[in-house]
Amino acid sequence: MATRYPIPAAETRVETVVVNSRFICTIGQARTTDEAAAFIRRIKAEYADASSHAYAYRIGYGASVTDGCNDGGEPGGTAGKPMLAVLQGSDLGDVVAVVSRWFGGTKLGTGGLVRAFSGALKAALAALPRDERVERKTFLVEAPYALYERLKLLVNAHHGIVSGEEFGANVLLTLIIAVDDIAGFGAALREMSGGSIDMLSVD
Repeated sequence: MATRYPIPAAETRVETVVVNSRFICTIGQARTTDEAAAFIRRIKAEYADASSHAYAYRIGYGASVTDGCNDGGEPGGTAGKPMLAVLQGSDLGDVVAVVSRWFGGTKLGTGGLVRAFSGALKAALAALPRDERVERKTFLVEAPYALYERLKLLVNAHHGIVSGEEFGANVLLTLIIAVDDIAGFGAALREMSGGSIDMLSVD
């Protein structure tokens, strides 16, 4: 599983029209197949009067990804699979897209449907703001008071977060560190403390 990858930053919706048929593509973020299913149900309910709702999703990223798609009532292979192909080429993870279609009275044919559904998704992707998912882990670090301020500076220097502090005989800090920064932070921590401070993983 990649430790950093691009994801949708906000739900985005774009409308296109092809030979009188109206297409609305809605893209959002989903971290699980259950979240993707809930997103799809919500869009279907919102646009209950649409002729069809095709969808595609990619949960995860890189080598660890779960793909799914459905033509939503359109002829087999004309909507869901072309949409999934577009998502696979978008370099996004944790993404779900629904294209709702209102039939305009003119049949588009197999090729026309493929172009229309994939085009609707491409238009929405072009407008989609992107963010980055960063995998993080949580650690407990116990330190003497003499190193408390230096430890907090060290956490900050490695882009970590102090999410909790307990003051007893020593200071016990709960730290959240990006996976990519753990090795560097651990090495700096050992150097600062002369190897006397350990990181205890809690997840």
